[in-house]
Amino acid sequence: MTRFALRASLAATLAALSAAHTAHAASATLEGWALMPANTFAEGPTAGQFANSAGGNTLPLLNKQPVQGFSAVLAGPTAGTYYFMPDNGFGTKENSADALLRLYAVTPNFKTATGGTGTVSAANYNSGSAMGGFNAGSYITLSDPNNLLSLKIQADYKRYYNNAANPLVDSSIRNDRLLTGADLDIESVRKDKNGNLWFGDEFGPYLVKTNAKGEVLRREIGMTGVLSPQNEAVANGSALATLGRSSGFEGMAINPNGDRLYTLLEGTVTGDPAKTLRINAFDVTTEAYTGQQWNYKLDTAGTNIGDMTAINDHEFLIIERNGATATSGTPFKKIFQIDLNKVDASGNVIKTEVVDLMNIADPHDLNGDGSNAFTFPFTTIESVLILDANTLLVANDNNYPGVGGRNLGSDNTEFLKIHLNQALNVAPVPEPSTYALMLGGMGLVGFIARRRQRG
Repeated sequence: MTRFALRASLAATLAALSAAHTAHAASATLEGWALMPANTFAEGPTAGQFANSAGGNTLPLLNKQPVQGFSAVLAGPTAGTYYFMPDNGFGTKENSADALLRLYAVTPNFKTATGGTGTVSAANYNSGSAMGGFNAGSYITLSDPNNLLSLKIQADYKRYYNNAANPLVDSSIRNDRLLTGADLDIESVRKDKNGNLWFGDEFGPYLVKTNAKGEVLRREIGMTGVLSPQNEAVANGSALATLGRSSGFEGMAINPNGDRLYTLLEGTVTGDPAKTLRINAFDVTTEAYTGQQWNYKLDTAGTNIGDMTAINDHEFLIIERNGATATSGTPFKKIFQIDLNKVDASGNVIKTEVVDLMNIADPHDLNGDGSNAFTFPFTTIESVLILDANTLLVANDNNYPGVGGRNLGSDNTEFLKIHLNQALNVAPVPEPSTYALMLGGMGLVGFIARRRQRG
């Protein structure tokens, strides 16, 4: 062993020992870290006219939209880029009528042991190329141009919330029938085998299908017997709520073939055992629920789930948390693995801890807090993406301009690249174009075989 190699080996050993010097051994290591400041904005109509200021940040935001509240993530157009989806805006149906529903293309420049800036920038939505800011071309905005939703949306009104005392609905929202956080509270998104997008909403809860440009393709799809207080039927008095407020499709996964969704409610349906959450299978081809259902039991310390993503066709990762932060209470933030083929005596899917987000080894102190143990104490952590069998991408929802995650200022959005100690049994997830390539490849192989036979 060379002197350099010996020093490197010794340094790695000391770093590992330092990282392990916590209450218990960390189950994962921080491989990359990046930060997007809370005050990151995109072009758009004025937002925040009905929300409260916080953290020294004043609302409304004149002629701009906050790039914040990331609640779901998809792989982007090129390696190292990602599509991040904000939720409904400022937290409620009543304060988010001017917050547009979007998907942003984002490039984190992860700080790692070997370099990286730890910054985050906008990317072109289609090509993944670098952009100077979150301007046109870096995002898509959800819309209902053909009036297919049965819901009344802000674009249908002259003034926000159809209230004569409120400002006029922005002309871009009205003319292009753009969707806002008062119309839907989208918390999850998946791309199917055909390249269409499916959004999981909490107000219905509803499933909403759009094309790749975010244009609604059909009426929203409800779930029989599951209605939130914001559901249209509950609001007009024709039905009773069976689910708590903001307890809809916080998590939603899709199988590797892209033809089956798995919706995960954030709250317990009336009559179900306490702290159990329903997982339901939905057939993308028939656009209907299959009738298959499983139960997920929250941990004793857990109060909510944050995301659900597929490892393969029967195993999934689920983020579970409570509402505590570094400035309030005892944070519980973990990622569990479940297997739909394995249930306990009570009928709940068996879960195994994969990552304790409050105890991640950080031997290189990538976030610069002076500690070799990294914690992720934000109120809501709602995005997880499997990069490979040993690597996860995780990001928080900063609830802009909310405060208290790490300090009393408005929370930033942090992006983590986490290396797992134990590999996942990951199945490849083909992109829609891959199916065509596979078919074309098989045809080419057949053609060559026939030519050889003739020769």
